[in-house]
Amino acid sequence: MIWAEARSADQDGGAIGPRTGVIGSQGKMPWYLPEDLAFFRKQTQGFPVIMGRRTWESLEARFRPLPGRVNIVVTRDLDYEAPGATVVGSVEDAIEAAGRFNQERIWIMGGGQVYRAAMPFADDLVVTKIDHEYSNADTFAPEIGDEWILDDPGTYSVSKTNLGYRFERYLRA
Repeated sequence: MIWAEARSADQDGGAIGPRTGVIGSQGKMPWYLPEDLAFFRKQTQGFPVIMGRRTWESLEARFRPLPGRVNIVVTRDLDYEAPGATVVGSVEDAIEAAGRFNQERIWIMGGGQVYRAAMPFADDLVVTKIDHEYSNADTFAPEIGDEWILDDPGTYSVSKTNLGYRFERYLRA
């Protein structure tokens, strides 16, 4: 699984404070981080990518389907049309469809509901941690629980857009 996340500037419901795991706001990523886009492209190139319908629709039309990858869209609407992609009704069906391509890796690329449904099947997580807080976040990554160990904490870098970030990798414990 692969995603980029930041912190929420909004309170999570009391004394907990800002919530982590922000991945979206109003159908878009609330940041522009070209280094993360290049990293995502490099990691996923040549492998199947699984995404929900909203994630598919959030991609600019000129990038649909994502080139050099088998695109699989998960939606409850099996009549949904995603030109250039395979449409399936569940994450399990998506993993089965991706498995037909005999690839060593399948990437789950969002959104929040698809990440949560796919978490039990994942054996590693590649997460870009963005050092910034965002207001009005409405989509969140799943919590990285005790069943995961930080394998590679990455190196803190600053983007040409002045956002701090690091690429982290987690393995199932």
